[in-house]
Amino acid sequence: MPTAVLKNISEIRRHFHRNEDPIYFISATNFNLLGLDEWCKNFKYICYIDCYDGKHPNVFCPSEQPHAEFQSIEDINNYLLQHKEVIDLVKRRGGKPKFVFLMFDEETERLAKELGAEVWFPKAKLRTKMDNKIETVRIGNKAGVPSVPNVLAEVKDYDDLRKTCEKAGIGHDLVLQSAFGDSGHTTFFIKSEADFRRHEHEIVGEGEIKIMKRIDCRGSAIEACATKQGTIVGPLMTELVGFKELTPYRGGWCGNEILSTAFPPKVRQKARELTFKFGEQLRKEGYRGYFELDFLIDKKTGDIWLGELNPRITGASSMTNHAAFAHADAPLFLFHLLEFSKKKFELDVNELNNRWADPAMIDSWSQMVIKHTEDNVDIATEVPETGIYKMHEDGSISFDRFDYHRRAVESENEAFFLRILQPGDYRYEGADIGILVTRGRSMTPGFQLNERGKRWIHGIKQGVSGRPLPVAVAGPELSDPAFKIL
Repeated sequence: MPTAVLKNISEIRRHFHRNEDPIYFISATNFNLLGLDEWCKNFKYICYIDCYDGKHPNVFCPSEQPHAEFQSIEDINNYLLQHKEVIDLVKRRGGKPKFVFLMFDEETERLAKELGAEVWFPKAKLRTKMDNKIETVRIGNKAGVPSVPNVLAEVKDYDDLRKTCEKAGIGHDLVLQSAFGDSGHTTFFIKSEADFRRHEHEIVGEGEIKIMKRIDCRGSAIEACATKQGTIVGPLMTELVGFKELTPYRGGWCGNEILSTAFPPKVRQKARELTFKFGEQLRKEGYRGYFELDFLIDKKTGDIWLGELNPRITGASSMTNHAAFAHADAPLFLFHLLEFSKKKFELDVNELNNRWADPAMIDSWSQMVIKHTEDNVDIATEVPETGIYKMHEDGSISFDRFDYHRRAVESENEAFFLRILQPGDYRYEGADIGILVTRGRSMTPGFQLNERGKRWIHGIKQGVSGRPLPVAVAGPELSDPAFKIL
């Protein structure tokens, strides 16, 4: 491998084209880093769920072995790292293995070390610290990235909450968030004592809580990568949140859109500037690599506020890493790999960020994460397979061909569907059925699901069927709420 300093995008791309180190993305599915194997030689996916029925050349799914009930993505990854077929694969391929994950913990780090592998992310302990929503507010304040008017405090009871809010001057129409959680599971909308009583057991005794003034806002997401040369910033994306056709969770994330006109130019530019400042502060905190910020954009004023930090790849990474700029230069995650590769490189980050801010570098795509939204449990017997689907003039859809490239979608009348739910799996409220990726928008300019989006969702769900549980089976023992796997 050449030892010269990499000085431009072309040399970075060539470096990974010739990469000899085996790099593995280990997760429930390969969705988050879909397509990275085509940018980086020797990049493989080790997954728990086979979304492709064995047809993807770089996805390895070991056979099912007895295991304890999974409570988290970390549990899945730790199971995979102890699986004999995975251990055999890593040893057989040799080299100096590198692991990347969506989520991991100290046990994952220990298991990776046993396999002689490096984890190409900051330490789990640091990531956990950064992931704390209370800590995120503090980092943002240091960086000059404001959060929605808020107060951080422990809550003893409803009267105590009211006194705290009156002192902070944020009123009594509130949004409360505990330190950790996702997809609306630990976000509580409190306007009255009755609202508080419903969630009291999840608020009192949970330590410091983020107590925010409730604003009328749109959700957005933006991903970036903190490198030694500076923070590289991706495009601002919309968020699909809480649509009952997609998710049973109020306030729960259920997809994204990427398009150059989703927000006014001033908002997009402001979001990019704030993300750069946040990334530079993360570098000072000792964090490096990929991260995502949620911004809340006030509908009336256009003010932009920091929502939360995800110090990792996310469900939106598949959008960022397939946008037009990624094909013109390189996917954002390639810079994450570069940062951890110990390879010396020089890069004009400002020039790159300015180029990626150009609307011409962003094409229009949307993704919808489709969950089972009914309050029942059965066993899935049929689920649409992964591939390309067509929508007909009457709004019905049909399977057209197998493919594992989302770019194979030719028009807005086609979509790529990645199957998550497998025939034979329990189908329960909140279970992921799959992800649908289309060209164009799935929402109206007013940020509601458009008719085309609804037809796609209906069409996919029509293809899912199940059979009742046997009388003697009470149903799966699910964590409450069941964790998401994307």
